[in-house]
Amino acid sequence: MRFVLWLLLAASVVANACVNTFAGLTGAAQITASVGTGVVLLGSAVGLWLTRPARTDA
Repeated sequence: MRFVLWLLLAASVVANACVNTFAGLTGAAQITASVGTGVVLLGSAVGLWLTRPARTDA
């Protein structure tokens, strides 16, 4: 599960960079694509945080 979340995180970073530099989108299309990749990025980051290993402090 964490492996998939790491893949989603990496893919969303790459996709966001592509949308903002190479895709040639303008206006609402760029906003929609950027928001979509941002949602995936935040969702995978939260998923990784929620599934982190428990700390064992003695």
